[in-house]
Amino acid sequence: MAKINGKILIIDDEDDVLIAARLLLKQHYSIVQTLNNPEKITETILKENYDAVLLDMNFSTGNTSGKEGFYWLNRIMSLDSSVPVVMMTAYGDIELAVKAIKEGAMDFVLKPWQNEKLIATVNAAFALHQSKLEVKQLKVREKHLVNEIEKDFSEFIGKSPAILKVFNTIEKVAKTDANVLILGENGTGKELVARALHKHSLRKFEHFVSVDLGSISETLFESELFGHTKGAFTDAKEDRIGRFELATKGTLFLDEIGNLSLPLQSKLLTAIQSKQITKVGSSKVTNTDIRLICATNLPVYEMVQQQKFRQDLLYRINTVEIILPALRERIEDIAPLAEHFLHFYSKKYNKKNMRINPGTIKKLEHYHWPGNVRELQHAVERAVILCDTSIIQPSDFFFSLPEQKNISVNNSVKLEDVERSAIIKAISKHAGNISQASKELGLTRAALYRRIEKYGL
Repeated sequence: MAKINGKILIIDDEDDVLIAARLLLKQHYSIVQTLNNPEKITETILKENYDAVLLDMNFSTGNTSGKEGFYWLNRIMSLDSSVPVVMMTAYGDIELAVKAIKEGAMDFVLKPWQNEKLIATVNAAFALHQSKLEVKQLKVREKHLVNEIEKDFSEFIGKSPAILKVFNTIEKVAKTDANVLILGENGTGKELVARALHKHSLRKFEHFVSVDLGSISETLFESELFGHTKGAFTDAKEDRIGRFELATKGTLFLDEIGNLSLPLQSKLLTAIQSKQITKVGSSKVTNTDIRLICATNLPVYEMVQQQKFRQDLLYRINTVEIILPALRERIEDIAPLAEHFLHFYSKKYNKKNMRINPGTIKKLEHYHWPGNVRELQHAVERAVILCDTSIIQPSDFFFSLPEQKNISVNNSVKLEDVERSAIIKAISKHAGNISQASKELGLTRAALYRRIEKYGL
């Protein structure tokens, strides 16, 4: 029989007891140490980590009060509260042993002991210690996770009235269980809002389950959301827990809910209303307890009028509605967002002391950002990677602007418009190479940079 990888400490003033206990437990545990002098308990416990401690009740000759045992029990617990302590006592000390359990001991064994009883008691102590360690590790990991994600609204950067209104709504709604519908264009941060609602809710230590409904096919919808049993269909080789069940006691985030067909909307509505689901291939009903958050970039109210989205489902999911502004509607947030992304990516790509030219910020503020914050993030990352200096210039950002066709010099077209268009085309043609672009335009690099800054390019 393989030995358990554990460390046991036996403390008794009688060498015969120590030898007998060590010989017995050594058959089952990899490390068994003994101690016949209780005065060495402190240094021993501080030096080593034990999975269980066997502690005698009395050490002085003729002393049967058990006071010494209580003293050293409390001492051990103060040094390492996670280690289980098993008291060893003679028949006459049973009442003291019971009192010791009330004081914090895990169990007691009688001397002389029965081998099976001693082994079983130590095994139970070992198992208890392992459970305590696992719980402690989970708490540490959980605390670390919370510290990383629970930083108020650190996911959001901005001071514009539009985004501050969103922050205010999140603060008010987060600690309730109200269903929330998040509306906004792609790239505005709908999932960030959903995660913030979860992180600041009473369910923050439970699961946050995100589902992209736009990527789930009609045939797999019920299996993904409600789960299935083994053999429910051809590829169902084992039971599967659906997202509703996985999110129970936590938060379920259904992204792109506007993409659901009417039949699937009906099935979803039934699950939300009844707070029950039935796995594919089963007739058993499972209760669910979720906080529901949905999001879409589609005009759901227009879709209701067009009978493309169920009105009763819309009413069910939008107890509270959060509308995220597009980046072009919060221009004052572009600069702090760009600085935030610059700090992150300059650190990621080991490019120290990078900063953004004021003219660059002006250019960013003049761009319309169809991809919103996500597009800005990717643009800053690309600029950090490609920039050859520590200062990001306007020329380090290239945007896919609509091509201006058939521009001619006439009374309705300003000369500045023609020059701006020519510069855009030249820079685009030469993939951002300023030297080549300036040569084609017949300008010096310095002159071209001045015009780039002038036109906010």
